[in-house]
Amino acid sequence: MKIIAMDVMSTGVIAYYVLIASRDGFLTPIVSNAENAAYADPVPQAVILTAIVIGFSIQALMLVSVMKLARDNPTLESSEIEKNNTP
Repeated sequence: MKIIAMDVMSTGVIAYYVLIASRDGFLTPIVSNAENAAYADPVPQAVILTAIVIGFSIQALMLVSVMKLARDNPTLESSEIEKNNTP
């Protein structure tokens, strides 16, 4: 559940940044042929794309670690898992 909650929070933050960055009247620099127009800044788009990729990789790493933990400890009690994994 914690992994899903972190994914939902990450998606919410990315959606918030997309909402803030979207503005009417800006043109895409690659597609537009207009002269002296206001262009959209591509840097926030690159940062958000990077955040999506990093979030996906962290989620995959957490899911693999939870799968290994579940295979070694077939319980949902965190105190028992800590007791089994403490030297």
